[in-house]
Parts: sequence; C-alpha cells; structure tokens
Amino acid sequence: MAVGHPGVDAYIAKLPPWQQSVCEDLRAIVREADPAIEEAIKRSTQPYFVMQGNVCAILATKDHVNLFVYDPTVPDPAGIINQGHGNATARAIQIYEGDAIDRAALVEMLRAVAARNRAGGWRKLAR
Repeated sequence: MAVGHPGVDAYIAKLPPWQQSVCEDLRAIVREADPAIEEAIKRSTQPYFVMQGNVCAILATKDHVNLFVYDPTVPDPAGIINQGHGNATARAIQIYEGDAIDRAALVEMLRAVAARNRAGGWRKLAR
C-alpha cells in the first residue's frame, strides 16, 4: 500500500481547516480506489497521485479545492465532473466548503483511470 508523501503532507498542512479536511478525504478516496497509486509533488508544490502516469492532482484555491482527473475520456455516469469538459488532458471536480463528495462515484472513476493507465493510458487507448 502506498504511503503519504511528506510534500503532500506539507501542502495540506498550510491550508485552512476545511480545505485540509477535503484534501484528506480525497487522499483517502484515492487510496481506496487503488492502493498502488502513489503520491508525488510536481510543479514544485502540487500534490499528484500517480500510477503508470498521472491519475489525479489536487489544487486548493481561495474558495474551493480542485481535483484534476487525468483522463478526459473516462466515463462519468454520476456527473461528478463539473469543470473542464472538453479539455485535452484533464477534467476537474471543484469542491467548495460544505460540498458533499460522491465517494462511490469518485472511487469508481479513479479505479477506471488506474485501470486505463495499466493498459497503456488513455492516449494509447484512444488510438
């Protein structure tokens, strides 16, 4: 099972309490989706979750937390993606203070991204 990354810990520790809670929830969801997904820091400070390529990344802003999902072709039957439709590499879920996270739908989506990464990634599969 993958363990936490100290850089991700530091990133989350600097956030307001409600964003820390959201980010810790997202970390737990990623781990539930696939324990082989590892944490990394890219672009100097941004938390990424990787397994044979990017799976997702977290970016906290002033008023919400973005979870970027790095497979623009993965199905979203629950409609949890609320930003970036039509983006070339990633779509996003914006989570505001007090928003509920559809855990089951997100676990399913992240499992699908991980499976597709194991199969060569969405770019290869799209060909």
